[in-house]
Amino acid sequence: MKVWPITALAKDYPRGWHVPKHRHRRGQLIYAKSGVMHVTTREGIWIVPPQRSLWMPLGMEHEIHMEGQVAVRMLYLDRLSSALFGSHCKVLAISGLLRELILSAVQAYAEKHRERMTILAPLLLHELQEANEESLHIPVPSDPRLKNVCQRLLAGTSRVETLDQLAAHVGASSRTLARLFESELQMSFVHWRQHVRLARALSQISQGHAIKMVARDAGYASCSAFSSMFHRVLGVTPTHYMKQVIEPSVVSSRSP
Repeated sequence: MKVWPITALAKDYPRGWHVPKHRHRRGQLIYAKSGVMHVTTREGIWIVPPQRSLWMPLGMEHEIHMEGQVAVRMLYLDRLSSALFGSHCKVLAISGLLRELILSAVQAYAEKHRERMTILAPLLLHELQEANEESLHIPVPSDPRLKNVCQRLLAGTSRVETLDQLAAHVGASSRTLARLFESELQMSFVHWRQHVRLARALSQISQGHAIKMVARDAGYASCSAFSSMFHRVLGVTPTHYMKQVIEPSVVSSRSP
């Protein structure tokens, strides 16, 4: 087979599947056709919901945890093409056009359709360069006390605990923890916890859970407060996002 700048792979995973640490000799675009992934690297934890994709630089060690059932579509870029997207991870918004290009590339590569891959590759690279980057990144700390707190929050065992309560749990003052969040993670405790809650909410929404239940589980007293946070981070309301992630998967259920 001709060596194209882009190769592709489709793989479906069951709920809770864990892909252990590994790395690739090519840059990798990890796209969630359905379901939500948490991808962990030395740079932090990256949330990859439907209609979003994670750029993984070549040689970057990473592991993946599947929230629910996940249909993953992956593109692998050669060294020259990878240089276009940098050496750091980033989450990219996937437009309708990009989504169809990714799925078409996966199918064309599987079928060894040379002419189609030759046409698709440059258009895919162009559209990926134009894709908007989104802030779905959860940085991880090195300080043992802060790491303990973050693990509790990520595990969902302390969703409503205050900073004072978390500080008492790890034997530190709330002031110390607040300072560590700012110095190690470059964000406040509230901001970091918001990202964790958003990660869980994205997973629940992609599974069709009611927005009211998702908002309550995320610790919000009202749907409007949750919707405001959601819109601020993702640029769409939870209801609009639910339509984005559920309707495309129904329309193109036969896609690769």
